[in-house]
Amino acid sequence: MNKIISLLILMLAFSVAAFAQDMKMEKEGKTATEKDKTEAIPTKGYLKRGAALGNSKKVSLAKVLANPSKYAGKTVIVEGVIVRSCKTEGCWMELAPSKDAKAVRVKMKDHAFFIPLESAGAFARAEGVFSVKTLSKEEVKHLIEEDGAKFDNVNKDGTVTEVAFEATGVELTKK
Repeated sequence: MNKIISLLILMLAFSVAAFAQDMKMEKEGKTATEKDKTEAIPTKGYLKRGAALGNSKKVSLAKVLANPSKYAGKTVIVEGVIVRSCKTEGCWMELAPSKDAKAVRVKMKDHAFFIPLESAGAFARAEGVFSVKTLSKEEVKHLIEEDGAKFDNVNKDGTVTEVAFEATGVELTKK
């Protein structure tokens, strides 16, 4: 009987902790709202998310993809077509110079803002920092299974080395 009570108390403690974490994330703006997920992207003007774009140097996305280490760690503005995006919260997108070109994964800094789930095909400008990093096997699996991500070069151990972009702000429009 004591074991059952202890188990119930432990389960209750975990439930309370999980609920508290969810509430903290919601309070900090780190959970996508229904508006975040469904807001229409305008054909005139921009839907702005995150911080306002600043005066960082504008760089061609094709140039960055050709020589990513040159731009790693630098704050820049890039633009392109969204070829794919997160279908759960809108917490990432894949941005390419054109719809048939190689894309870079753009994550929203600190998971602090989101784009509409139906953003594929929209034009985007984003300000942030490039990096070249290795995703763990678990991250790769999550991105493929839950979000439909695609990777060209999966390493033998299941990891992926990718060029990534962490955006502080984005502007989206339909063209």
